[in-house]
Amino acid sequence: MTLLAKIPELIGQWPRLAALLLGALAAAGFPPLHIWPATLIAIATLAWLISNAENWRRAMLLGWLFGVGHFTLANNWIATAFTYQAEMPTSLGWLAVPLLALYLAVYPAMATAAARLIGGSMSRPAFIGTFAGLWTITEWLRSWVFTGYAWDPLGLVFLGLWDRPGLAIILPWVGTYALSGLVVLVAGSLWAFLTKKRLVGAAALIIVLSAGMYFPELREQREGTLAFTLIQPDTRQNDLDDPSKFEGQFLRSAGLSIKQRDVDKRLLLWPESGVPDYLRDGYPQRYYNQMTVEGDPLFARSRLGQVAGEGGLLLTGAVDLEIEQIDGRARAAGARNAVTAISSGGQIVAGYDKAHLVPYGEYLALRWLLEPLGATRLVAGSIDFWPGPGPQTLDLGDWGQAGIQICYEIVFSGDVIDRDNRPDYIFNPSNDGWFGSWGPPQHLAQARMRAIEEGLPVLRSTTTGISAVIDANGIVQSTIGQYRAARIDGLVPPANGPTLFSKLGNALPLGWAILAILASLVATRLRRS
Repeated sequence: MTLLAKIPELIGQWPRLAALLLGALAAAGFPPLHIWPATLIAIATLAWLISNAENWRRAMLLGWLFGVGHFTLANNWIATAFTYQAEMPTSLGWLAVPLLALYLAVYPAMATAAARLIGGSMSRPAFIGTFAGLWTITEWLRSWVFTGYAWDPLGLVFLGLWDRPGLAIILPWVGTYALSGLVVLVAGSLWAFLTKKRLVGAAALIIVLSAGMYFPELREQREGTLAFTLIQPDTRQNDLDDPSKFEGQFLRSAGLSIKQRDVDKRLLLWPESGVPDYLRDGYPQRYYNQMTVEGDPLFARSRLGQVAGEGGLLLTGAVDLEIEQIDGRARAAGARNAVTAISSGGQIVAGYDKAHLVPYGEYLALRWLLEPLGATRLVAGSIDFWPGPGPQTLDLGDWGQAGIQICYEIVFSGDVIDRDNRPDYIFNPSNDGWFGSWGPPQHLAQARMRAIEEGLPVLRSTTTGISAVIDANGIVQSTIGQYRAARIDGLVPPANGPTLFSKLGNALPLGWAILAILASLVATRLRRS
C-alpha cells in the first residue's frame, strides 16, 4: 500500500491530531503563502471527519482542534508585536498566539458541532450545504462577539493576486462571510467527487477554480480627477515613540510630500502615527511640552499646512486626548487614535476617531485584574484609547467625501462605511510595523476585499509598508513594499456604483447562509418522502 493510500487510514486512526494539522494546512491559503488548494484539501478532509464523527460532541472537538491549528499559524504575526515593548517578556507573544487561538477555535467548533447535529443523517450534498451555511454564520459571529476579531476570514483564500480579483469578484453579491461559506461548499463538493471516485468531476472543478483565480480583470481601469500624494516614511517601530527622533521623522515625511506636479487640488495622505504632535488646542501645557515641537499646537498645525501646500489637504494619523478633572487637576483620562484633516492654512477641517480598537493593543481589557499581574497594553503609554462612534464620511469639499478606516478597522466586513452617506473613497492609514512578514500582506488583502465588496477605492498609507492604491475592483494599481521610504502620486480611482452588499451589509451573507441551510433541509425532507 502506497503512502498516499495510507493517508485516509492514518487520519481515521488519529482524527484529533489530523484535525489540528488540517487547521494549520488551511492557513496556508492566506497570504503570504497563497496556497489556496491546501485550504480546500483541509476543509474537505475536515468535512469527512465530522460527517463520520460518533456524535456532535466529537465533531465539536474536531472543529475546535482544527481552529486551534488554523488560528495559531494564521495569526503567528501577533507574536512579533511583543518584541516592540519592554514591559512584558517578549516570549509572551509565543504564548499569546495559541491562547488567542484557543478562543477563536470556538467558532469553527460551533459550525462543526451544529453541522453534525443537524446534518448527520442528511445526504452528502445536503450536509455540505448545511456546513457551508453554518460556517458563514459562525464566522459572522466571530466578527462582532466580544468586540469581534474578524481577521482572516476563510473567503480570503479566493482572492486573486494583486492584479486580478480571483473568485472574490463575486463579493458585491455575496459578502465576505458567504464567500467563506462558498470555500466550504467547494471543498465539500471536492470531497464528494473524490469519495465517489468521480475524478472527471473533481478535475473539472479544479480547472474552473483555477481559471477563476487566475483570470485577469477585464474591466478597463478608469482614471479619477482628484490628485493625491501618498507617502510611506519607513518609520520603524523601534523609533516611533522615541522623542529624540520625532523631528527627523517629520522632516523625512515632509521631504516625501513635496509637491511635484502642477495641480490645483491635492490630497496628501500620511499614515497612522504620522505625527507625534498633539494638534488640538485646550490641553494642559505639560502635554504639549512632552510631545509637540515648540510646545505649541498652532506651530505644529502651521507647518503641516505648509507641507500640504497651496491647494493641498493633509490627512494624517494623530493622537487626541480626552481631558477630565481628576483629583482636582486636569489630566488625560483617555486618548483617541485619530485621523485629522489639515488645510494649507494650518486649520483642522475634519477628524475621525478609530472605533474598532485592538484589545490589549490600544486598551487593556480587564485592567483591574491584569495590571496587578504585570500585564500592559502593547501601544506605548499608560492611558487607554477610547473608541469613536463608528463609520463616518468626512465632507472634505473639493477633496471629496472620505470614508476613514484606521489600521485593522478595515477587516470588519460590513462596518467600514456610513451607508446613509456613501463616500467617494476609503482612506486606510495604518501602522503595520508591528507585524513582521505575515501580517502586512494579510492586512492588504483584506483591504482589497473591502474595495470589491463596497465598490470603493481604498488608499493605504502605512509607516513601513505595505502601502497601496486599490481600485474599486480590488486591483492594486500602485504599491510600496515593506521597509522602503517612498511615495505614490496619482489620481484617486473612481468609485463604482453602490453594490448590493453596500446596500444590505451583512444581511446579505446571512441571507445566503439561511438559504443554504433551508435548501438542505427541504432537499432532505423531499428525499425521505
